Amino acid sequence: MSAAVLTLETTEQGVPRLPLGAWVDSAISWVTTTFDALFAAIKSVLEGAYDGLDAVLSGPPFWVVAVALALVALFAKGWRLAVGALVGFAVIAGVEQWDNAMDTLSLVILASLVALLLAIPLGIWAARDDHVSRVLRPVLDFMQTMPAFVYLIPTVVIFRVGVVPGIVATVIFAMAPGVRFTELGLRQVDREVVEAGHAFGSSEGRILRQIQLPLAMPTIMAGVNQVIMLALSMVVISGMVGAGGLGGAVVQALQRVNVSLGFEAGLAVVVLAMFLDRVTSALSTRSRTARAVAAASAP
Repeated sequence: MSAAVLTLETTEQGVPRLPLGAWVDSAISWVTTTFDALFAAIKSVLEGAYDGLDAVLSGPPFWVVAVALALVALFAKGWRLAVGALVGFAVIAGVEQWDNAMDTLSLVILASLVALLLAIPLGIWAARDDHVSRVLRPVLDFMQTMPAFVYLIPTVVIFRVGVVPGIVATVIFAMAPGVRFTELGLRQVDREVVEAGHAFGSSEGRILRQIQLPLAMPTIMAGVNQVIMLALSMVVISGMVGAGGLGGAVVQALQRVNVSLGFEAGLAVVVLAMFLDRVTSALSTRSRTARAVAAASAP
């Protein structure tokens, strides 16, 4: 016992050395070995979904996809955004980054969908149960403050290099705002409206679907916007682990000190970010307007 105490490592400040990193490394190794079959299945599903989505966006001619995305912008906000989107997409094609941009857009869409499928139910659960909210709060704080690069390390260990670790790391990094905004939106719903639903004999599920979620939709859509923006930022970083797309072009430009390639890839990222931000913000505004109209027309 005395020998063990004497050989105890200490830091420069004289406190005992906590081997947290070694513990995490052992835990990751155990998880990788134990759940190897599960991770292989997840990798196969994510790769298949990504390849299918990328084929939809990269397969048709440039102008077909550009017009389709412009129509989305037209529906979301109007002709100004649609024309701006077309100009931006033309610029991306003009600097020969269209294929990389579609690879990145595929990653963003897939990672955002997975993040929202996890985040929205968790936000609903947290809004309905204070104990769950208290447990999730420090976890979400940890997820949002941990440097983005750190998420790439365990995902590469588990899934190896490629597109899948980029997707998984992006999901973990981006889902926190979705949980927070969903919980916030549901908690802001007027209690009297919910109590009126109970008074009319509505079930909890019906109140959630027909009262709480519609009224909370503007706040939830703001969370969707944040999830997509964080996903886009993380997807670019994921280029360091072989995720490809614009992130891969940026990493390649950094390695070669190629200013022109870095600027062109960065400009394409900016165009995608502006397009996604404007579309999701416009959808959030439409939800808020529909909510106000519904409230004004209510008896």
